[in-house]
Amino acid sequence: KDLRDLPEYFGKPSLRGQDYGDYSIEILAEINYANRLSLDELARQAVALNADGADVIDLGCDPSSPWPQIGEGVKVLRELGLRVSVDSFDCKEVADAAKCGAELVLSVNRSNREAAADWGVEVVVVPDDLDRFTETLAETLGFLEEKQVPYRIDPILEPIGCGFAESLARYRRVRQDYPDKKILMGIGNVTELTDVDSAGVNTLLLGYCQELGIQSVLTTQVISWGRSSVRECDIARRLVHYSIEKKIPPKRLEERLVMLRDPRVRIYSKEHIASLVQSVRDNNYRILTLGEEIHLIASNVHVVGTDPFEMMEELLGKPESENVDASHAFYLGFEFAKAQIAVQLGKNYEQDQALQWGHLTRDEPVHRLAKRQRKRPGASE
Repeated sequence: KDLRDLPEYFGKPSLRGQDYGDYSIEILAEINYANRLSLDELARQAVALNADGADVIDLGCDPSSPWPQIGEGVKVLRELGLRVSVDSFDCKEVADAAKCGAELVLSVNRSNREAAADWGVEVVVVPDDLDRFTETLAETLGFLEEKQVPYRIDPILEPIGCGFAESLARYRRVRQDYPDKKILMGIGNVTELTDVDSAGVNTLLLGYCQELGIQSVLTTQVISWGRSSVRECDIARRLVHYSIEKKIPPKRLEERLVMLRDPRVRIYSKEHIASLVQSVRDNNYRILTLGEEIHLIASNVHVVGTDPFEMMEELLGKPESENVDASHAFYLGFEFAKAQIAVQLGKNYEQDQALQWGHLTRDEPVHRLAKRQRKRPGASE
């Protein structure tokens, strides 16, 4: 789309091989307070999460409000071809869910491990006491192995400020103590409880999981800044898998996770803009950015500024624009706003093109008015 990309296009081979896209980390996406939803809404959310990349739909239950109809909820999702896990310490809820097709239970410790022997499904083991982490975890694992209950281990990821670093060390310790066992990390404790856009956090945590051989993550997307976490995890697990398999940094491989700013910023030179000012002889407006400035160029028009309102005021004060119509003014205002956002964030701005927001980008139709409509009143055809 842009001639300035030609040197890179011809000069640098892609770092991504044809095998890019493989992954080994399973995503469990939790629907919080699933018992409060109608079956139709439960199905809608589950299908959307699956489309974003979730392998398993986790039904988050409410300890203060039992869910007698949990079996119906599981059946609805299973009939849609979805895999289901249940997040509850209520043994009856879990038993009903397991009978109806749930394949995994979060979570099991000393309090409910005896019941787990009757469910016939895999369970996630958590320690009873983090201060006695190794001892309490080993007790439950020994019991489940004796009863031949399949399991994966969750050492519990803590939020920043509440033991985050130590909890990461626990995962490493579990991997060392149990090199062949499956491990799960609940990453929502960090993405949901940190005031920062979730994509970078998800990618970093998925990278840690990939290096340590953690086979599954549990996430949710309730908080506003993490509402695309499942999709981010799906993209990130492919990125980190390729990076670690190829032993290369995860750079210049995946642009969909770069959302706030752009991976590369193409810059017009002052000489190019000066040349354009001299060469343009038609009445169609061009909008470009250079550093902090926005430039508006047409025949005998060159308006430069940083404030679109001031630029529009200057434009309307010129004799050439004496009778700019409302539709044309609206078009310019729309494009000015995009240009100002691009300048503020250091993004690329291309007139009549959507700003790029990684995997959140929404293509927009070309809003440029028909050529005849866009001519300034009084201009010759």
